Amino acid sequence: MAIERVREYFLKLGIAERIQEFDVSSATVELAAQALGCAPERIAKTLSFLTAQGCILVVAAGDAKVDNAKYKATFHEKAKMIPAGDVEALVGHAVGGVCPFAVNEGVTVFLDISLKRFETVFPACGSSNSAVRLTIPELEQYAGAAGWVDVCKNWEDPVE
Repeated sequence: MAIERVREYFLKLGIAERIQEFDVSSATVELAAQALGCAPERIAKTLSFLTAQGCILVVAAGDAKVDNAKYKATFHEKAKMIPAGDVEALVGHAVGGVCPFAVNEGVTVFLDISLKRFETVFPACGSSNSAVRLTIPELEQYAGAAGWVDVCKNWEDPVE
């Protein structure tokens, strides 16, 4: 099970005890926010894409949506989400539990700037009923992020 891969990875980092497991599903942003009792935007959702170079993950705030123009400007190709049936084989985690930790070799992780407005966020831990509370620097470190990107919309405060 993918959560066990994450647990083993976190054990090596000394933070395995921080994984939270729920009796209810946390497979969507809304369900995770309910399980954690936090605002949906603080859920760090992990989106999976196929590129010419292979599989990439973009971790974004729960209220952010991929902006196709920004994505293309950043990655130089059209955003193509991985079909649900292929996610587990390509990433190492099934839909509902996709996270940036203990992923398959060759998967590159990016963090979207929509996360930078929070001190802490809650990414999944490889199952559809788990999460971990991390600071932004911890998320960056533990995810082994290749860098920060700006590929999302609908999260910014409205300009007045």
